Amino acid sequence: MTTTGTGNESSKNDGMDQVGSRILFENERVRIWEFKLEPGETGNLHRHEHDYILVQIEGDRMAVVPDASTSGEYDEYQEADVVPGQHFWIEKGGVERARNVGEKPYHEILVELKQ
Repeated sequence: MTTTGTGNESSKNDGMDQVGSRILFENERVRIWEFKLEPGETGNLHRHEHDYILVQIEGDRMAVVPDASTSGEYDEYQEADVVPGQHFWIEKGGVERARNVGEKPYHEILVELKQ
């Protein structure tokens, strides 16, 4: 089964799986998210239930604000410059919020690997 997102989808009622702004595509193997934040905006608290590939599209500076329940590689506040086209491997397990600490709108695509 292949579906396209309308932007209002969430597979859990607690919202912790809402890692992006809207779902662009989903099937049984992957879910592709679009994520946007305006300067100074902080995203919702979310849990990375699966491994992800994140691709930065635009922006200038972003921060990751981890929840107290997070441990491991991403258990402390991190801030970095945005490099359009740069990609990251993000392992499951983190609980965090993204914050746009730059002066430009931020845009990324996340590919969630469900299997």
